[in-house]
Amino acid sequence: MSHFTKTIKSISNPETMSEPTEPSAPTRRLTAKLGRLNPFKSSKRSKEDEDEEDIGEDIDDTTVAGGGHSAFDHTRHDLMVSDAIKSFLARQGVLPSKDDPEGLATLLDQPMVIPPASVFDRSHPLTEYFISSSHNTYLRAHQLYGKSDADAYRTILTAGARCVEIDAWDNPDDPSEPKVTHGYTLVSNVPFREVCEVIRNFVDYKTSAGAEAAPILLSLENHCNSNGQLRLVQIMKEVFGDRLLSKAVREKGHEEQSESDPESHVRLEELGNKIAVIVEYHLPGEIDTSDSSSDSSSDEEEEAKKEREEYKARKRETEAAIIIPELEELGVYAQSVKPGDDSWYAGECVLRNRPHHHLINISEAGLARHATDDVNTAAIQRHNSKHLMRVFPKGTRISSRNLSPVPFWALGAQILALNWQRFDASMQLNDALFAGTTGYVLKPAHLQHSGGGRLVKTRKRLRLHVAGASDVPVPKGRDSVLKPYVTVSLVQKDGTSLKQSKRKQKTSGYKKHGLRSALAALHSSEDSPAETDPIWDETLEWEFEDDELVFLRIFIKSDDSFASNPILAVTAVRVLYVVQREWGFLRMLDLKGHETGCTLLVRFEIEDL
Repeated sequence: MSHFTKTIKSISNPETMSEPTEPSAPTRRLTAKLGRLNPFKSSKRSKEDEDEEDIGEDIDDTTVAGGGHSAFDHTRHDLMVSDAIKSFLARQGVLPSKDDPEGLATLLDQPMVIPPASVFDRSHPLTEYFISSSHNTYLRAHQLYGKSDADAYRTILTAGARCVEIDAWDNPDDPSEPKVTHGYTLVSNVPFREVCEVIRNFVDYKTSAGAEAAPILLSLENHCNSNGQLRLVQIMKEVFGDRLLSKAVREKGHEEQSESDPESHVRLEELGNKIAVIVEYHLPGEIDTSDSSSDSSSDEEEEAKKEREEYKARKRETEAAIIIPELEELGVYAQSVKPGDDSWYAGECVLRNRPHHHLINISEAGLARHATDDVNTAAIQRHNSKHLMRVFPKGTRISSRNLSPVPFWALGAQILALNWQRFDASMQLNDALFAGTTGYVLKPAHLQHSGGGRLVKTRKRLRLHVAGASDVPVPKGRDSVLKPYVTVSLVQKDGTSLKQSKRKQKTSGYKKHGLRSALAALHSSEDSPAETDPIWDETLEWEFEDDELVFLRIFIKSDDSFASNPILAVTAVRVLYVVQREWGFLRMLDLKGHETGCTLLVRFEIEDL
């Protein structure tokens, strides 16, 4: 555990966390029944569902990846470089000899993934940034019967999130202390005050540690009555103090300026380390897009359908609460709306009855129903160049599976509320987008209002030269020999649809006594490298249309006979960030987002066609 993680954990005082009470017998039976279900899973499994590379594993308090895995932010493992890799580097002329510790140390200190300076520019309006964001941040594991945990905010903020979600409810046991939980479910609850204290402590430590300023956005989903809302406001002001953004940072921008004025929104640099609240604003005729019937498959199991309908019925029983003025005032730069029509993107992109700084809050399925063609897609991109959008998972993702993020980033959506409970494919891509940043990344120019131009795609060729790996992790309890290989998927938006394409290439498997190990031994005058230090020396190649949102997901796996191939290590990179130079190392993670100490020696080549 890094010094940073230990320090934040100690000041968040997890001993004060509320533990769930012992459930009743009927509750235990219902929980067991839900646990046996495979909720909302179609019997016709898609190829994406079947890809084990997309699943990942549950994160924990020592997870460092998810929102911008970076050499700048975390204490790193000591890295091992095998003798075979040292010999390879010497043959390539990168090192004068295999016994050159200073040259090797210099190479290890030169990352192969460096975001360009342009994505760090903080002078743009907030609407022109992607923001590393979390959905139902308080939850550990399942969306219907998981555990609420205030310390989850520390874990996820430490891993890089800068927008977190708080579901606030009245507490019948103590009306003066609202609670945080997932309503209408078996999820436990924690005090709202405790969540605020964890967030405050993180901001204080980050500030005292000299980290670059980056505001924390609180997506506040309010389910409280007027008295409970007043308590939310009082608690936030009491706990956050002057850290809370309670008024506009400048007089201009407090009210919406003309729609063509990019300066109408606050600039990122003006927010510093403030805690800014996203407050709900209820429009006439608003539509809740989270539970549309089209979110679910006709092939759902009958019992799962019944559970889902009961959940929706309980949710409908509670009408949208009227937001009291004291709470509404805290939504200085973001008031969350669920519009009942398409005025927000159609025509002049002027939302009817809008608040002063509206944020479109919409489910992935709801947005997909709007982005039906190139015309609507372009209109949504124009809207998102000037106004905020938050996209959250559709209602059927109760097992904490995630939406595919790249198509929604391509629409210019700033806030993709991802389930951080598991380091899955979407979280790996999120980690790649925000790598080495503060959790805010400037959008490509064609998605900015100030960028002023349409996207002109360039066709490119990418070659990834894979030399070999060092210190490949061996799964616990493994007694059979590894046969490691590298598989790489190029991920980008799939044409005009809101889907991701994934084109996969892979190397051959490595055997200690195979041809490649024999060649490596011949060149190095040493024994064949072990299976944990494989040599491939192969090149993988793709051609693609570049929209600056192209990613690589890189795995080291073992080619096992008569069994699924286990994942040994993983990393993901945004192609825009890769460094084109002689050989260098990629640091590999495990499926929980931990450092492993494993390195992959690679070289990137990108050319315009």
